[in-house]
Amino acid sequence: MSAFSQFNFSGHKALIRVDFNVPLNADFVITDDNRMRAAVPTIQKILNDGGSVILMSHLGRPKDGPTEKYSLKHLLPHLQQMFEQHTVLFANDCIGEEAIEKSKSLKAGEILLLENLRFYKEEEKGDDAF
Repeated sequence: MSAFSQFNFSGHKALIRVDFNVPLNADFVITDDNRMRAAVPTIQKILNDGGSVILMSHLGRPKDGPTEKYSLKHLLPHLQQMFEQHTVLFANDCIGEEAIEKSKSLKAGEILLLENLRFYKEEEKGDDAF
């Protein structure tokens, strides 16, 4: 057994780097959700224990900062469907006050999706400070 499967997340918040780099059509609808479904057991374990989850991911390869085309907000409807018994929230950035405040106020059983990490060049460069 892994330490993860033995840990009880009740009352804890888990920050998880997920691979939600999924293909979207012209209407921003996910055309293949395999990567999202792969994260479900991990997320569900934490929620079932009574914890909350903060998800961070990248989507695409934005070159010049925030770009509508690469916003993770387009994944929200699908994520809400996948976890329909839980509240799914979104932060319009992955750093800064909004992300911090929403993370702090997250309640047990809630999910927070942070905006695309790749809106910051530091993410792709592996900047330790980022």
